[in-house]
Amino acid sequence: MDGLLLRASGRNVSRQFGAIPYTVVKGQVVFLLVTSRGTGRWIFPKGDPMEGHAPAQVAMQEALEEAGVEGEVDPMPIGRYRAFKTLALRRKVIEVEMYPLRVTQQLGEWQEKGRRHRHWVMLKEARRLLSDAKVAELAVRLNQRLRARGLPDYPPIAHITR
Repeated sequence: MDGLLLRASGRNVSRQFGAIPYTVVKGQVVFLLVTSRGTGRWIFPKGDPMEGHAPAQVAMQEALEEAGVEGEVDPMPIGRYRAFKTLALRRKVIEVEMYPLRVTQQLGEWQEKGRRHRHWVMLKEARRLLSDAKVAELAVRLNQRLRARGLPDYPPIAHITR
C-alpha cells in the first residue's frame, strides 16, 4: 500500500525543496547531515516552497535555517525522491527536489541550533545514517558527479561565530 501511495500524483503530492550540503576534504566528498526535529533521524535540510523564491534559493535557505551553513547552490537539482510526512494523525506524500550546496561558511549560531544536531560524514557513513535509501542514493549520485568532474581543491570552510 505504501508503494502505491508514493506513486500518487496531482493534488495528493506536496512539493518541497532541499539541499545536499557538501565540501571536499583531502580528495574526499563529505556531506553535512542534520537531525529531523520530530524523530531525530539523520536527513538533509528541506522545506516547503517560499513565495518569490526559486527552488534552489529555498534549498539554500533551508540549509541556513536547519544546518547553519551557507554556500554556493547548484541551480540544477541532483534528483528528487518521494516520502511520507506525518501531520497530526494523517500522512501525506511529499516529493522533494534536492540541490547540491557547496558549503563555504558554517555558523556557530543558527535558527534551529537548539532543535537539531549536525554531523559531517563521508559517503559510506552518510549511506549508513540516512534512513531513506532514496535520499542516500542522491548522495551517491552527487559523489559520482563530483568525482567525474575532478575533485577541486576547495578552500577550507569559514567558521563564523556570530
